[in-house]
Amino acid sequence: MSLSTIRPAAHGRSDIEAATIRAISWRLIPFLVLAYFFSYLDRVNLGFAALTMNAELKFSPLVFAWGAGIFFIGYFIFEVPSNLALEKFGASRWIARIMVTWGIISALMALVSGPWSFYALRFLLGVAEAGFFPGIILYLTYWYPAQYRARFLAAFAVAVPISTVIGAPVSGLLLGMHGLMGLQGWQWLFIIEGIPSIILGVVTWFYLTDRPEHASWLSAEQKAWLAARLEAETAAKQAAGHMTLGEALSSPKVIVLSLIYFGFVGALYGMQFWLPQIVKAFGLTNTQTGFVTAIPYAFGTVAMILWARHSDATRERVVHVGAPMILIAIALAASSMIGDPTLTMVALTFAAIGVFCVFGVFWTLPTAWLSGTAAAGAIALINSIGNLAGFGGPYLVGWIKDTTGSTTHGLLALSALPLLAGLLVFFGGHESKVEFAGQAPAE
Repeated sequence: MSLSTIRPAAHGRSDIEAATIRAISWRLIPFLVLAYFFSYLDRVNLGFAALTMNAELKFSPLVFAWGAGIFFIGYFIFEVPSNLALEKFGASRWIARIMVTWGIISALMALVSGPWSFYALRFLLGVAEAGFFPGIILYLTYWYPAQYRARFLAAFAVAVPISTVIGAPVSGLLLGMHGLMGLQGWQWLFIIEGIPSIILGVVTWFYLTDRPEHASWLSAEQKAWLAARLEAETAAKQAAGHMTLGEALSSPKVIVLSLIYFGFVGALYGMQFWLPQIVKAFGLTNTQTGFVTAIPYAFGTVAMILWARHSDATRERVVHVGAPMILIAIALAASSMIGDPTLTMVALTFAAIGVFCVFGVFWTLPTAWLSGTAAAGAIALINSIGNLAGFGGPYLVGWIKDTTGSTTHGLLALSALPLLAGLLVFFGGHESKVEFAGQAPAE
């Protein structure tokens, strides 16, 4: 059957198109969400461990901030090489290597006995995990045409809020294992939440398919349709201006996107690492803190999916990234000025909604006009520079708390990052014609 004779289906899509996207999504998205769930959980469970670990090990807010942030230094250094390795060796082998090593190091966090072991293991965790997130972003561009990309990037990234919706209460409960077999609750938290990543990493080696042409679970017709669509998109990008790896890494557009992502990530991790301690200060138990912390992320999960679908349906990206950035800034600033716990949580819920609306759409910006090795390098560079804010955001809040004894002024300072990032989005614009070149009108 030739592509020219494919029967149109509802909404202007062919039967083969609908079947192909459905097969890819059922095969890849649930597994990748599960992998990212444990990746993110192992990265940010430190925020819950801190509820008891900091007091036991006598960590000041500044020591905790250094440990939380130094993860991103290792992550930054190895991000681009790791993504280029994925492009060379294939997703199945490289993602498996990443997951096994980060799972081992995450579990070894149970051995932390002082500031230097804390810093060392957090740095090594960043080294181990480098390349996972941008690698998956790159990997999904091998499988999804542009008109589907935001919704399925969001479907993958939904693991981030879900890791808190589920992980926060679980982490709170694990802290209750204090004294079991001579270990503290925070040690059990690291061990129990690290082991699944090791197991899943082994499974990844055998489960993931590197490229569509190797997918035995797609029919010949499905492979032909997907290859034709993706080749047409690549040709459109190259016609608009082919980039080498070096040109992509030095492109002003890539640098601007890196700065935008920096502002976003600073807000994300500044809130992520300190939110459990903010909530605990309301006078709640560790278990109650876990459940209350999950509330903003539950709302963020729903908003992320709906917002990304709307972006794909309207084929609009700038407002869908810039507006939520401004919402984050306003909500964080408001949360710093409110004394009432309930209203503070309302403000932080709006901040979380903004964060995850951005998360679901942002990566359509660089993937719209980059392909191949240039895309691999540029996506990794944007992610690595952006994630330096994962050091700066938590450190900023920690330094201000160490100085003032409160996180509220830290949240106010943090709000400047997404505000500036949002303005850059509106000034930077987007390559919509390149992203959707040669495709049918929006549904």
